[in-house]
This record gives sequence, structure tokens and C-alpha cells, in this order.
Amino acid sequence: MNPPTNPSCIDTVNTLREAGCVYAEIEAQLLSDAFHGDELDAMVCRRVSGTPLEQLLGWAEFCGLRILVAPGVFVPRRRTELLVHQAAARNPHTVVDICCGSGAVGTALANIVDGLDLHAADIDPVAVLCARRNVEPVGGQVHEGDLYSTLPQHLRSNVDVIVANAPYVPTSAIGSMPPEARDHEPMVALDGGADGLDVHRRIVVDARVWLAEGGCLLVETSVRQAEHTAAIFADAGFDPTVVHSEELDGTVVVGEIHR
Repeated sequence: MNPPTNPSCIDTVNTLREAGCVYAEIEAQLLSDAFHGDELDAMVCRRVSGTPLEQLLGWAEFCGLRILVAPGVFVPRRRTELLVHQAAARNPHTVVDICCGSGAVGTALANIVDGLDLHAADIDPVAVLCARRNVEPVGGQVHEGDLYSTLPQHLRSNVDVIVANAPYVPTSAIGSMPPEARDHEPMVALDGGADGLDVHRRIVVDARVWLAEGGCLLVETSVRQAEHTAAIFADAGFDPTVVHSEELDGTVVVGEIHR
């Protein structure tokens, strides 16, 4: 993207830069393209106060797509593209996206895998409303409820791939997160309990009920927690493999069912 030449855009760049925005020029251009006049000024003020850029724009770039994002909904991160790539490589027919948030992972998969039978679930009603705007246009369904509790019963033993970008931040680390995440994203999408792995345990222990023969569970985690997440997989009867991408700064544990 070329440096902005419009005086008002240059002023926006300077304001954002002074506020500590690392990508001030890119953000200023995006905001200037989307908003004008007093509305632009208001959006710049909100960005300076910590509101995520994606929530202001109403979308986030993810796997080459514009994923719709609403205020109060977890913003998809680029590192989670690794989860999509690993799942797509298995060419699944039926996928469940657990803790789906905006539905970014499932939506991206549906744009890669033809004819995908996609189901997504989240406990947060705000996220569910947002996810439906992304998932339903690609032919998927979104269910509101706690993990697997709301999934259609016909999916039992018939799911090829379960993907989960579940919360994995330890409770004690929430306070040190960037304000734009800590103050503007739902705690249910961030807080993973004392060691960050409470939700991972619940996802893994019940996954086999839903997976088909030869099915696979993929869970995003951190480098520091990867061995612990893998141990949870192994204890539940999976053969786990830790996959890391330096380019995306992403880490995923892939679990094959141990028969």
C-alpha cells in the first residue's frame, strides 16, 4: 500500500502513530476509505482508545477473505490460518468448528473444500449472530450452546474433522493482554482457566463421541502450552502431533484417533 497523500489521511496517520499503532499508515488508509468527516474523526478516536480496527471496519482479513466481525466478538488472528490449512489438507466432508467466534475458521474451510458439510458452535449469543452472517452464506449451520451440547445428534460418529480455536490464555495472564483484546473481546473467548487449558480438556475428552472412523481433532494452542495440550490428547486416546508455523506464528495440536 502506497503512503497516503491526502492531508486528512496524513493527519490520521500521525494521530494513530502517536497512539502507538504499529501499522498506522495501513490503518489510516482503511479508516479513511471507510469513513469520512465527523464519522472518521469518531472512529479514529475509538481506535486511539483501543477499539480493535476490525470491529470498527466490521470485517477482518483472514485466509484471503473478509470475515464479518461485530463489536464484542473475538477478532480472528492470522496465526489461526494454520488451523485452517491443517484441516483443509485432510479434505474433510463434515467439519465441526467448536468455539467458533465469528465463524472464521469454518468459513475459510468452506471456501477451500468443495461441498463441505459445516457446523459451527459457540456459547456466546453475540458471536453466534455474527457467525451466522459468515457461515450461512457458505452453506453451513451455526448452533448456540456449550461446546458439543447443541450439535445435531446425526453428527455423532460422523464428523471427519473437529477444529477448535478455544480460549487458552491463563486467567492470571488476562491482565497483561493488549487492551484491544482484554477490553473489547469477550472474556469467554480469552480465559482458559488456571493453566489456560480448561476448555481444551473438555473439547478433547468428548471429541471421540463425534468423530468418524479415521477422524481428526485439531486445536490451536501456544508454543509454551503445546506439550501440555498434546498430553491431554494422548490421555484421551489420540495420537497427537504438534505443528508449528514460524511464518504465521501459529501452533496446532493434531490428534488422530488411536484405535
